[in-house]
Amino acid sequence: MPGARSATLREWRDLAPEVRHFEFETADDMPFEPGQFISLTEPLGGHAITRAYSLASAPGGRRFALCLNRVNDGHMSPHLFALRESDPISFSGPLGAFIVRRPERDRIYVATGTGIAPFRSMLAHQFAVGDPASVTLIFGVRYPETILYRDELERWEAARPNFTFRPTLSRPPVEWTGLRGHVQEHVLAAVGDRRDLDVYICGMKAMVDDLRARLKAAGLDRRQIVTEKYD
Repeated sequence: MPGARSATLREWRDLAPEVRHFEFETADDMPFEPGQFISLTEPLGGHAITRAYSLASAPGGRRFALCLNRVNDGHMSPHLFALRESDPISFSGPLGAFIVRRPERDRIYVATGTGIAPFRSMLAHQFAVGDPASVTLIFGVRYPETILYRDELERWEAARPNFTFRPTLSRPPVEWTGLRGHVQEHVLAAVGDRRDLDVYICGMKAMVDDLRARLKAAGLDRRQIVTEKYD
């Protein structure tokens, strides 16, 4: 396991109510695979608290990004939301195997909430290196204002013919013209009759387990379904 390292908060911005994008900088380059995570450790309340967060930026250089929501009765997230620019953090990593296994194959990415973080990393890297694989992102949230990175994702879709962005709202306003309901209801339609693509899923356990079962029942092999659970 990679040893402990430190980084400094350089900037942050709010993405939605109680959801924030953080940009950190390390003293040296930090190579990682898109989709991996780091583990943050801080002495809080007399105990060492460790939490894992997916990297939300493409690899390269000394900077990396995190995307997380504030859990008001939690330990780590309120601490991170209280950080000011130039404050330090301690972490280990990068870690994890939620990475693109077969980059030559077309893919469907399925995310809910802050589960978008590893896919932002994967997409930014793919576009930077010119990977021509076709990717569809189905991203489920409750409301339009909680579609994290919406402007960026829409710009990517407009500029990249191999990228399709499909936000899905479980509590849509009347004027919403996009997909409605939960992501599970739309992934099988996106897969269709194809069995030559891979599906990557990141979000809460109930969604991940339900969608994996549906995909396996539809005939996808387990090697075609790659998952990361956030609880």
